[in-house]
Amino acid sequence: MAIMLVLLLALLAWLQYRLWFGEGGEREVAALQAQVQQQARDNAGLKQRNEALAAEVEDLKSGEAAAEERARSELGMIKPGETFYRVVDPDTQPAAGADADTTTADHAP
Repeated sequence: MAIMLVLLLALLAWLQYRLWFGEGGEREVAALQAQVQQQARDNAGLKQRNEALAAEVEDLKSGEAAAEERARSELGMIKPGETFYRVVDPDTQPAAGADADTTTADHAP
């Protein structure tokens, strides 16, 4: 009877060890749950980014306003007859090789 009790206690100790520290144990499950939560956060951010890019693509496909805005802001383009003004901060120095008169110019594409 005593041997059976010792064997049962040893089996219980072994099972408890595997439950808490073994493969597929509590620590591993907690680490995997943390990874799943992090991946879900990453996926949500990427989904938002994809939706914004899809909306921008749709705007560019459907109308001139978005293309015009992008040309103005990124390429510095203006319409014929418009006057281009560049406001320069007096505290900053112009980059080497920059035009001497960068405050005003009359440009047409």
